Amino acid sequence: MTETRADDHDVRSPIAPLPYAEPEAVGISSRRLGRIVPALNAAVEAGQLPGAVVAVARHGHLVLHEAVGHLGPDRRTPMPRDALFAIASMTKPVTGAAALMLWEEGRLGLADPVERFLPQLGNRRVAVLNDRVRAGQGPIETEPVRRPIMMLDLMRHTSGITYGGRGTTAVHALYPASSNAAGAALDTVALLEQLAGAPLLYQPGTVWDYGLSIDVIGLVVEKISGQSLGAFLQQRLFGPLGMVDTSFQVPRDKVARLARPLPHDPDTGLAQAVPDRARALRFECGGGGLASTALDYLRFAQMLLGGGVLGDTRILGRKTVEAMRTNRMRPDIDNRIAELDPNSDGYGFGLTVAVRERVGTLMGSPGEFYWNGAYGTLWWADPVEDLAVVFMAQVPGEQRRRYRPLINALVYQALTA
Repeated sequence: MTETRADDHDVRSPIAPLPYAEPEAVGISSRRLGRIVPALNAAVEAGQLPGAVVAVARHGHLVLHEAVGHLGPDRRTPMPRDALFAIASMTKPVTGAAALMLWEEGRLGLADPVERFLPQLGNRRVAVLNDRVRAGQGPIETEPVRRPIMMLDLMRHTSGITYGGRGTTAVHALYPASSNAAGAALDTVALLEQLAGAPLLYQPGTVWDYGLSIDVIGLVVEKISGQSLGAFLQQRLFGPLGMVDTSFQVPRDKVARLARPLPHDPDTGLAQAVPDRARALRFECGGGGLASTALDYLRFAQMLLGGGVLGDTRILGRKTVEAMRTNRMRPDIDNRIAELDPNSDGYGFGLTVAVRERVGTLMGSPGEFYWNGAYGTLWWADPVEDLAVVFMAQVPGEQRRRYRPLINALVYQALTA
């Protein structure tokens, strides 16, 4: 078995493509699985969806890899199965895997304070959320942190570091709106300066709040490894796993495969866009900067589903992946995941992935884990059913929320054994 190591950055992936199986051979009805493509084609024909790619694997075998619609709104090019998509926050679990590799090597720990690696983020203060601050007005009164931000806080979004676009308080106004906004406008030095100068929204370890925590993890990976995040991922993850089309900047010879959204939201008529991943970011933001394909990301999901191994290549240890997909939301932490996505009712949070704890609005199993992207991409892995699913589309408006329950239902209803 090939294993990636800290002193073996040039390992080449010997693994073959995911083996194909007839659906019935792995407990799936091909007739029922066949409902997915017509449902997506109906959305294309209704003008709701430019195009999409979906891939499904069970028991380590690919059973579905189909494309519908067109690469862009001009409808000139049919959607190829190897289309490239801006995957937004689906970048986060990838960055999490990079940090877990360093954890395995003893180079960081979950209880480590972030200032051990990034001194700029030490000695933090926390905003006092009085009525004036909540109304978007200053000045902001602050109090000391009760304890430092730990690496665990960053991985489970309990650091107090927020996204500026997630609220209207005076504190939110001090933060970049999103990972993409940060990556497009700021370099590493400027980002750290902005984060260091803003008070935390909450005391570390008290509230699940979506923000730039995973971008900070990416900076920690860079600091420890001495490499850019993209270089680390290429040598330690993408190369060994055979993720040949995943990167922070799409190379020139692949730009023609970049998917594009409809120019206007079909529901509201408002203009919409996704970032052009052919353009370089100011820094390689671990919270949302990657472009990838459905099959590349399925390889990543299958590696996690397999306990850190794909084919003959081991990326992470079995217990490390178990730690990643274990819920770490204690009862005293205010869990606001469902405020971000109502379909996430019933989920806790592990290390950069949400983890299903109880029945909610979607089909699935306890222990299923996922994290989706704001531009319409989604994935999940279900260890009970030994199932991995990736759906790629560029639908950045609120309509993107339709596709998670749709794909969820259409995949699970096809299981027969």
